Amino acid sequence: MNYHPKSIRTFIGAENYELSRTFYRELGFEEHVIDPKMSYFKVNDLLGFYLQDYYVKAWINNSMIFLEVDNVDQCAAELMAKDLHRKYINVRFSEIHNNDWGREIFMHDPSGVLWHFGQFN
Repeated sequence: MNYHPKSIRTFIGAENYELSRTFYRELGFEEHVIDPKMSYFKVNDLLGFYLQDYYVKAWINNSMIFLEVDNVDQCAAELMAKDLHRKYINVRFSEIHNNDWGREIFMHDPSGVLWHFGQFN
């Protein structure tokens, strides 16, 4: 590449847009409203995603996001402490999985988007 990429961002949909917006704010993302049907959620200046008021079940059920973390144990503890799986229907977390490449915990958001929070060896 002869240009200098600055970030990469995915787009995800929401079955219930307002519920998903609230969920992601509670998860710890900072929301920047773009228009009434789209927001950008970020954790810092380089990492974020677009949430849109748009839902296609087959698309959502096949959407996955991998967020690399430096400490999956701390990440899992913080995720569980938020009690999001009790506050939001359909939100669920896995146990930490150990893989050849590292460790990860899975989370399904209120719409069904699958998140991987992973730590590489």
